[in-house]
Parts: sequence; structure tokens; C-alpha cells
Amino acid sequence: MILVTGATGTVGREVVRSFPPGVPLRLMTRNPAGITVTRPEAEAVAGDYADPDSLARALRGVRKAFLVTNRVAGDDDAVFLRAARAAGVRHVVKLSAAAVTDARADDLITRWQRANEELLRRSEMEWTLLRPRSFMSNCLSWAGPVRSERVVRALFGTSVNACVDPRDIAEVAVRALTEDGHRSAAHTLTGPEAISAVEQTRLLAQVLGVPLRFEELGPEEARAALLRRYPPELADALLSSAQRQRDGAKAAVANGVREVTGRAPRSFGEWAGDHADAFVAEVAR
Repeated sequence: MILVTGATGTVGREVVRSFPPGVPLRLMTRNPAGITVTRPEAEAVAGDYADPDSLARALRGVRKAFLVTNRVAGDDDAVFLRAARAAGVRHVVKLSAAAVTDARADDLITRWQRANEELLRRSEMEWTLLRPRSFMSNCLSWAGPVRSERVVRALFGTSVNACVDPRDIAEVAVRALTEDGHRSAAHTLTGPEAISAVEQTRLLAQVLGVPLRFEELGPEEARAALLRRYPPELADALLSSAQRQRDGAKAAVANGVREVTGRAPRSFGEWAGDHADAFVAEVAR
């Protein structure tokens, strides 16, 4: 039995899709009714890191787990790992972040991920770390302005990021959970090239067949936009991350996807083509 936490999330739902037929799965989410990817061999369970009893139920009989946490600075990793060890879980594959290896990265999010990685390494369970660069799917935040104004707005528009398709992260996760050779391994996962928001805008316009313009946000505009979605400490961490990207910290392309899957990672153009509907107004569909 393999447990997939965050089964309705960006990566978690792709992990569920990526498993070969016949693998017994348990899908943990706070709201099982929100699971949209269904499989005959998958069991949905309600689970919350703040509810030890729900974790014990979700982990019963589980031997491997895919772990996703997102409550920055919280103790969800510690709580889950204690419960997993007590339940007899043998191997945990954790979604982390590429920034943990950058000595210049000292923001709140990166410090939290580093601490969580260390918790897993010390857990006495077998472990695999997945360290992706930014998700291509982050561009879905542009969908509203693209649909209504045909505009993309972002900070540091010419800075580049070797962003990765969540489907590639998911495939690596599944292989780590179902194949040998991934224990005590850390896989850095990127796309095939470093790409800027300006270039992403151009490729998206090409896919959609409509002109799009790019508007550069200033730092204060960007912070105001982030504060509409996040508390100040997270907004500051994301701005620090953007500044490191501006300085070239996210430009390196890694071979993790190819080494694990045997194929090249998907390009942003492929991702955009497969998600074009999200950027198209209802009346145009």
C-alpha cells in the first residue's frame, strides 16, 4: 500500500495519474470529495496533519508514502513522520525544493524546507528527496489577466528560471516509490531550459494564437500583489526568491528528470499547449 498525501494538489493529483495500473493506493486529502482523479485500486481517505487519529487511519498498512506539506514554518512534517514511523512505513518520498542547495537562499520557505529534509533523513525510515525548480503551472496565476486583458504581469520579466512541468515531478515520484535505486537519493528536477516570463508570454501567445503583452511589475507593485494572497513573511520570502532568480540563481538545468525517467523533461511550450484552455475566455471556447 502506497499513501499519496496532498492527493488533490498540483503535484499530488499528477502522482495519482502516473502510477501504473494495479498499484494499491490510498489518497489522503482533507476533503476526499475533491479528488478528481479516480482509479479502481485507489482508496480515498480524509486526513489532516493536525488530526493524529486521521493520520493513523490513513497510514494503517502503508509501507511507502509520498509526502507533501505546505504550511510554511509549521510542524506538519514532524507530525507526519512520527505517525509514519509508528505505523511501520519503510520509505518516504518527499517533495522539497531546489533552493535548499543554494547557500545564498536564506528565506523563510527555504529554511523550512531544509529543516524538513533533515527531519526525514533522521527519521530512521528510507528516504528520497525531490527538489524541483519552480512549477510551470505557477503561470496559471496569469490566466485571469490573459483572458480579460491579454496581458501578463510579473516581476523581473527577463530573469530566467529552469521551471519544471508538475507531470515530470510526478513521474519521478512514482518511479522512486515503485522502483529500486532511489533510497537516500536527492533528485533535482528542472525543465529542459531556463526561460523568462517574457519568453513564456511569447510562447503562450503563440499557443493561443492571440497577441499578448508583457508588463513589468516594480518591486512595490509585486509586493502589494503578493500581500493580497499571502501574509507578509511569505510575501517577503517570495520576493527574496525572485531577487535570487534575477541574479541567476535559478538558471541551471539539471538532469534529474532524464536520469530517472530516461527521457527529456517537457518544455514550457508543451506545458502551455496542454493547458491552453485555462487561458481562453469561455465565450471563445
